Amino acid sequence: MHSEGLDAAVDKRLNLDTIEPELQDWKNMLDLKKEATKDVEIAILGKYFGLPDSYMSVVESLKHACLQNKVNLNLHWIDADNYDNEDLSNLDGVVVPGGFGVRGIEGKISAIQYLRENKVPFLGICLGLQCAVIEYARNVCGISDANSSEFSQNTKDFVIDLLPNQDLDKDDVGASMRLGTYPCKIEKNTLTSEIYKDEVIYERHRHRYEVNNKYRDTLEENGLIFSGLSPDNNLVEMIELKDHPFFVASQFHPEFKSRPWEPSPIFNSFIKSASIKTQNKNEATLKTKVKD
Repeated sequence: MHSEGLDAAVDKRLNLDTIEPELQDWKNMLDLKKEATKDVEIAILGKYFGLPDSYMSVVESLKHACLQNKVNLNLHWIDADNYDNEDLSNLDGVVVPGGFGVRGIEGKISAIQYLRENKVPFLGICLGLQCAVIEYARNVCGISDANSSEFSQNTKDFVIDLLPNQDLDKDDVGASMRLGTYPCKIEKNTLTSEIYKDEVIYERHRHRYEVNNKYRDTLEENGLIFSGLSPDNNLVEMIELKDHPFFVASQFHPEFKSRPWEPSPIFNSFIKSASIKTQNKNEATLKTKVKD
């Protein structure tokens, strides 16, 4: 539109006096796409596939990160209620995004177990973090009935729950939600600290349930890393695992702040890990062909 003179025509018609636009950053961004030489196979594992825009922000954030890493996004949609582990085996990375309600939860938990055990890059967002904590509590910590009080009342181990100061009126779901921007203190010597390169970040939230602090010691003793916390250490904001290509989840929604010229750091790091996985996979395939 700029090369066709549309902006100049608008300026003239509205009697505006604007300076020549500086488009170099925009052009540099577009050049990145031209340099993409390989694909990454990324899945969104969720449950809101009836509405095409349900995960729009997540999809766009993946595209932003793919631009930055000079790869093409090959996106797969996986229904948490209807998939096989084989559907996950050939992927370079899986995002488990936010959501509400019990439908699809056990499928998400099962998928996260597979991703954790088979070293497939995993990014959890909001509900994705909560499912990851439940999975870890069940299958690593041995808390067999671990769950969230949002999903079940038939358990004594709510590793995800309303915190005491949130328990207002349970019929008024919105009243106790954590909405908007909140600070997150990044723990040193973690993958998260490498991703964000800052001691405190500010990210946007939209959730109600939190990691139950009663179980934090048990989870940590068994290897789960709380890599991001609220400044008062009372709220878990991020988790991660060692000895995994990429296993990171956030309670906040990083997709809300991602931009094409400045992708969300966590999405950028996720795609970087996924692109390394696909590169290793391609090299292994090539070696097999040469050997044959």
